[in-house]
Amino acid sequence: MSVIDARAIIDPKADIDEDVDIGPYSIIGADVAIASGSQIGSHVVIKGPARIGKDNRIFQFASIGDDPQDKKYHPNDESRLVIGAGNVIREFCTIHRGTERGGGQTVIGDDNWIMAYVHIAHDCMVGSHTVFANNATLAGHVTIDDHVILGGFTGVHQFCRIGAYVISAIASVIIKDVPPYLRVSGNTAKPNGLNKEGFRRHGFSAEKIEDIKLGYKCVYRQGLLLKDALARIKPMTATSPAIQYFHDFIAASSRGIVR
Repeated sequence: MSVIDARAIIDPKADIDEDVDIGPYSIIGADVAIASGSQIGSHVVIKGPARIGKDNRIFQFASIGDDPQDKKYHPNDESRLVIGAGNVIREFCTIHRGTERGGGQTVIGDDNWIMAYVHIAHDCMVGSHTVFANNATLAGHVTIDDHVILGGFTGVHQFCRIGAYVISAIASVIIKDVPPYLRVSGNTAKPNGLNKEGFRRHGFSAEKIEDIKLGYKCVYRQGLLLKDALARIKPMTATSPAIQYFHDFIAASSRGIVR
């Protein structure tokens, strides 16, 4: 059974599953749906439209699903937030809904570890199994693929894309797309090799790692123009899904990549 503190304020139009816990002084607005097993701490504000999946833990003083910080946003715009299952959202995090012009929604996947004071702006698309350390900040329209780790105080410019298994060092400032598998650091962020620790943790095979190394060397170590580097690794995509993803991510970049 749920434990909803009597001091919490729940809008009658909210849809709260029976076994959701909600702490004192939290405010759950209209058109907010919270699925079973989720725990909402004290002094949390959740504004809809928002859909929060199963088994999430949202800690005190988080602000979830409020209006986007975008001057083009109008209160009558269609706008929502979708959060998957099993996420941990720590103290003072701010996660905003999408904008009508930006696709209408902000989406966060499953099993993400979002530490204190993280900001996720409107229209962001965050995958699953990520870690955002304290004070990491995503501007609007950022896309983060699975298994990304952002170091504390990392800032990501609007419309940037970050590929899977990327790790950023503390206080990195990312203003271009970051291809999969990289380590980046600095202001502005530059590539600093491959995320070898990530490969180890996720059980990458020796063959897969060798493929990624070859792709990385073509793009970053051989002094090639990007179009020539992509042409060189293109034949590898037929036999290596890892290189297919690496190649296609770079080829699709409209902002350019860190280099």
